[in-house]
Amino acid sequence: MSEKSDKSEKSEKSEKKLRVTLVKSSIGCPTQQKRTVRALGLLKINATIDHPDNPSVRGMIYQVKHLVRVEEI
Repeated sequence: MSEKSDKSEKSEKSEKKLRVTLVKSSIGCPTQQKRTVRALGLLKINATIDHPDNPSVRGMIYQVKHLVRVEEI
């Protein structure tokens, strides 16, 4: 059992995160982009949210890359 818990601790420690910040308003953008910004948890300009680095989050960020700033942490 301890081996499994050690592996899960290592995977959590090595898991990368992305810090996403909304830098531009989604007013005037298509509805799909507004919904993507909301789904990322960004409600106001300069709001910052940390997300796990996985393909689904990367895809969402790609759709609104002109509205957000992304940092790897």
